[in-house]
Amino acid sequence: MTTIIETERRAGVEPLAAVRPWTIAIAFGLVATAVSAAGSWIPSLWGDEAASIMSARRPVGSLMDMLFHVDAVHGLYYLGLHGWIRLAGESPFAIRFPSAVAIGFAVAAITLLAGRRGGPTAAIAAGVVGTVLPRMTYAGEEARSFAFSAAAAAWLTLLLVWLVDGRGRTVPDRTRRTCWMLYAAGMAVASYLFLYMIALAAGHLALLLLARASRRTVRAWLLAMLGTGVAIAPIALLAFFERRQIGYLGSQPLDPSTLLYVPWFGTPWVAAVAWALIVVAVTASILTWRRAGLRLRVGVPVTATSVGVCWLIVPTGVLLLANLVFPLYTARYSTFAAPAAALLVAEGVLMLGRWIGRGDPRRAFVAGGIGLVGFVGVCAPVYQLQRGPYAKNDSDWSEVSAAMGSLAQPGDAVVFDESTRPSQRPRLAMHTYPAGFVNARDVTLEIPYAQNIGWADRAYGVADAAAIGRFDGVHRVWLVENDIDGRLSDYGRDALLELGFEPTGRVVDTHRTAIIELTR
Repeated sequence: MTTIIETERRAGVEPLAAVRPWTIAIAFGLVATAVSAAGSWIPSLWGDEAASIMSARRPVGSLMDMLFHVDAVHGLYYLGLHGWIRLAGESPFAIRFPSAVAIGFAVAAITLLAGRRGGPTAAIAAGVVGTVLPRMTYAGEEARSFAFSAAAAAWLTLLLVWLVDGRGRTVPDRTRRTCWMLYAAGMAVASYLFLYMIALAAGHLALLLLARASRRTVRAWLLAMLGTGVAIAPIALLAFFERRQIGYLGSQPLDPSTLLYVPWFGTPWVAAVAWALIVVAVTASILTWRRAGLRLRVGVPVTATSVGVCWLIVPTGVLLLANLVFPLYTARYSTFAAPAAALLVAEGVLMLGRWIGRGDPRRAFVAGGIGLVGFVGVCAPVYQLQRGPYAKNDSDWSEVSAAMGSLAQPGDAVVFDESTRPSQRPRLAMHTYPAGFVNARDVTLEIPYAQNIGWADRAYGVADAAAIGRFDGVHRVWLVENDIDGRLSDYGRDALLELGFEPTGRVVDTHRTAIIELTR
């Protein structure tokens, strides 16, 4: 693909020619890691992250028992986090930092992809966009497997491109077979990290067909996918039997926001700019191919644009089609395609700079740089919002824990609202930020999560807990309830009144939770 950097080469101007590709990749990998990690400790942990940390805390035997009933698709990530927290601890920064590192790896890979034909300028552009793209910075501050899916997709795509359109075509057959085996193994491991990663295979097949890859290459890819399919059959079967766990996704409509901006761009204004730049990149590529006399029947070049389109559109399209059969999709599941969005946006910026430059490579270079700065500016407000205290699904559990730490005295009891779905229950504040609850006894706990086949605790109702003596000797109870738009669920209030507990009028409101004092 013709980009600013190629124009500079033809004109004998290459201001960044001395910069090596791996230097750019390592530099932007470190920068992206730092950007994603910065402020990652500020937002309160939320329901999905509670599932991550509680699963990782379990003994391995208990974790394996759980995975045979729920969350098998995240099992490999939980096992990795199990080891990590024993080294680094369980602070929000510690459990989120591996995701920041994964984003660094993803950004490093896309600089190498962009720089293959576009040179250092294109590599740097991809690095800048990948570092600030909202979905990348969000995944990089979240204790889930999605950042790892982005990194795995980026490096697997880079390996495929190397095999199809790089030095991989000329290496000895034995080395080539080893690389295909590595590709198959990588796809399998990535699918165990997050099962939906297997949809990336559809994007890779589309790229092979679009480029009119040789029969030998397509045959090697099919054999690799056959091996991957055999390897992931166990996790696919478990996911099928556990599919009810995500049945709630059927109530989430697929609207324009789900399709156009939530998966990769975060907000409508970023999406508007990004999609405009993607259209510029695709249009410029088509015009370039037509001028060169290329036709689809003979294949198109394997460029950042062709790779990005196949990687961004096809796998997400496959997931959306599957969603028509049974609900399985939500926007964050397409995080593994976010590096592709960064590739395309970067190409659009470079192409726009070239058009503005009108044949002058220096003007084009400056215009491209200004465009990158502008895109960073567009994404900056989203980055700031992502680092707010309630950025993760409006969760305020760190605030709840701090409030309980200042209120509860030894001998006090705590009763949590159990009326909402498990991932939103305020009980999770105690598991994500336990320090504030050391003085409060959990009197309704029935089965702790580590002894349960599900990922969460099982709790008694207030009356049932009282029947087995859990409230004996308790003189003060703190009732922790969700407070949505000023509406309390009044969970367990009547049962506590029957036990002789009365509200004192002391209510502490956090962002979305009410802590109510009742005494006997």
